[in-house]
Amino acid sequence: MTISSLDLASLLCSRLCHDMLSPVGALTNGLELLSDEKDPEMRQRCFELLEQSARISADKLKFFRLAFGAAGGFGEMVSVTEARALVDALVGNNGRIEVNWALANESLPKPAVKTMLNLALIAIDSLARGGTLDIGAEFRADENGQEASEIVVRATGARIAFDQDIGRALDGSLPDRELASRTAPSAMLRELASSLGGQLQWALSEDALVLGAVLPVA
Repeated sequence: MTISSLDLASLLCSRLCHDMLSPVGALTNGLELLSDEKDPEMRQRCFELLEQSARISADKLKFFRLAFGAAGGFGEMVSVTEARALVDALVGNNGRIEVNWALANESLPKPAVKTMLNLALIAIDSLARGGTLDIGAEFRADENGQEASEIVVRATGARIAFDQDIGRALDGSLPDRELASRTAPSAMLRELASSLGGQLQWALSEDALVLGAVLPVA
């Protein structure tokens, strides 16, 4: 898979717009209702819905800034507390997913954090009926002194909803012509892992999806 940077960026923008359409649309609808509503209780309800939609929009933008973007405000190492807060906020807006964390380091290289966020996003999307999300990451050196980040994300729940094309984009077997906005994040991860000499893996069963990555430090 050798998709051009421009095509991949276009697909990622499409994915971003798709995910932002619902909360931003809710803001617009809420403002329209508020302009016509006179009942105090209903106006208060409109304000609550506007606040909720604004929070969801902000949470998603913060997440995508680091998951998809250059994240210029971050250094080469990113605090895992920051990454954890982004995922927790995204899941908190869902309400049907429980998250468990196992992070061995206080910070991880930026490529590892981007990978962890995107794998978490894939796992969250697979839990359409809710479930459990387990996220683990470790940055260490092997016996030869080669430093690498190891990331594992596991989604467990009833009837995992996983598009096989996402898996094919992760392992590089999906042709460029079949890439779409839903598979663009996986294609980006594949390009990122390849540039570092790393590996991506995934395994699917009826009630679990396991995603993994090993990313050497360039």
